[in-house]
Amino acid sequence: MDQSTGQSLQGKRIAMLLTDGVEQVEYTGPRTFLEQHGAKVTLVSPKSVDDEIQGFNHHTPADKFKVEMDVRDARPADFDALVLPGGVANPDLLRLNAEAITFIHEFGRENKTIAAICHGPWTLIDADLVKGKHMTSWPSLQVDLRNAGAQWSDEQVVVDGKLITSRKPDDIPEFNQAVLRELTAQRTAAAGAA
Repeated sequence: MDQSTGQSLQGKRIAMLLTDGVEQVEYTGPRTFLEQHGAKVTLVSPKSVDDEIQGFNHHTPADKFKVEMDVRDARPADFDALVLPGGVANPDLLRLNAEAITFIHEFGRENKTIAAICHGPWTLIDADLVKGKHMTSWPSLQVDLRNAGAQWSDEQVVVDGKLITSRKPDDIPEFNQAVLRELTAQRTAAAGAA
């Protein structure tokens, strides 16, 4: 398997759903990694196209990023995977947006890859996608996830079917590799079926 940068994800389309308060490195790290492997990544948000998202480095405002697609115009059928970065405010705001939660729920209903890191898994509770799943997250979410029916454990990355979760920015390298393995396995399975 190609673990170096290359085109192993050529043709794969990835939605990254986020809004203000995103933990910047949990957006930029996976995005850069996926693009280096040939994927087309789109920043999807409840905000309008060309509006800006305010990134954060923990509690400090950092860079701003342009919205590339309004979540109201996004369809899971147009993407191969969904990545949900963390930050505390980002998923908290997404949980209050019906279109964002519907988009996440539809991804799960279509059995497509969803990767969530840090506080990102919070949105999966509202999307009704955690019951019976083995997951990890930022530690403060463990009670919420358990109460919603997930089996929570403190690990760098947990893969349960097409659901990939990680705890924090330090886990980004393992998170990225898990997403790469899942998407590469999809390509291998599709090639075998053809």
